[in-house]
Amino acid sequence: MRIVDCLVLGAGAAGLFCAARTAARGRSTLVVDHARKPAEKVRISGGGRCNFTNLHTDPQNFISNNPHFAKSALARYTPYDFCDLLQAHGLSWTEKVLGQLFCDQKSQAIINVLLQELSDAGGHLALNTDIVDVQSNAGKYIVNTSDGRIEAGSLIIATGGLSIPKMGASGLAYNIAERFGHTIIDTRPALVPFTFSGQDKDNFAAISGVSLEVRCQAEQGPDFKENMLFTHRGLSGPAMLQISSYWHLSETVKIDLFPDHATRDWFVEKRDRTPAQTLQQALSEHLPNRMVPLICNAFAHLADRKLAELSNSQLDVIVDTLKTWTLQPAGTEGWRTAEVTAGGICTKGLSSKTMESSHQPGLFFIGECVDVTGWLGGYNFQWAWASAAAAGAHA
Repeated sequence: MRIVDCLVLGAGAAGLFCAARTAARGRSTLVVDHARKPAEKVRISGGGRCNFTNLHTDPQNFISNNPHFAKSALARYTPYDFCDLLQAHGLSWTEKVLGQLFCDQKSQAIINVLLQELSDAGGHLALNTDIVDVQSNAGKYIVNTSDGRIEAGSLIIATGGLSIPKMGASGLAYNIAERFGHTIIDTRPALVPFTFSGQDKDNFAAISGVSLEVRCQAEQGPDFKENMLFTHRGLSGPAMLQISSYWHLSETVKIDLFPDHATRDWFVEKRDRTPAQTLQQALSEHLPNRMVPLICNAFAHLADRKLAELSNSQLDVIVDTLKTWTLQPAGTEGWRTAEVTAGGICTKGLSSKTMESSHQPGLFFIGECVDVTGWLGGYNFQWAWASAAAAGAHA
């Protein structure tokens, strides 16, 4: 039987980062994962460039049943702290829109940093190792694996959520949490494209590939101004991924197709300047050409009318439709394409300062398995670093 001070289950972003920090404190540390390669979600993120954090990170960028829980960890390990680490390893980054930072040396460089930090601190990594059973006995954790039994004083669960099952995602973290008395907040796919059925699906498939900037909102949660993309199955793009984290089945989504315009004033001005122009021609100046017939379907007989023929009340109807285009998704693409998991281990059973279980001393939960879900744009990686740092300082 192998004996260590700290055993980390999961060799993803949070697990590797936490293990390096416990090892740096002189704690003998082992990371175990069933995968053949470490940190696969890091590797594929950001189109292979890894959007590793966001400069605008704030607790309000996260969804949780307890919105205050993430404050402590996020305040004590910031995006700038992780940037300092990358700089110390000779890496650089580029800021894209909305504070998103991407690694110039691509995602493998981030993985190499995590592995180097672990190795330099004296930690060890065991891949291709399945977790069979987790038990607690006399203040120690006994973990049976496909490669033998491991005893640890501290057990850190960083096995992630249910998103992208083809990469080995599982409910292991939730099973362990429930075994030790923790409550699981219902999980659902987040940061995931919407699917539609019936006529909406056919209409959207016909203009698949068309994108435009919109402002959108689910029935609850904030609005987001980002790009929306039509697909063969429904709607995607950053705007839709963002609101998917707040959306629930049978609810609607609201889309503003003119997010930067006081649209009534725009139409009145168009009517004054080009009265002979039709509504369809006017919309073609703002919306993608392939999309205009779809939107004009909502106006029926008005689409071919000249602007000069449209009354103010008719313009109001048109504007209302364009600013509050309301759709009801049939569902989402599900776990297959979801970037993260919403819900998870209830934070009421965890310390916000250390991520340690309040039910079971020496047991920690970090990263995606916890009921803390970030927006699109590097926020979930920052939660991984921050929650790992919190546990790594105490485990």
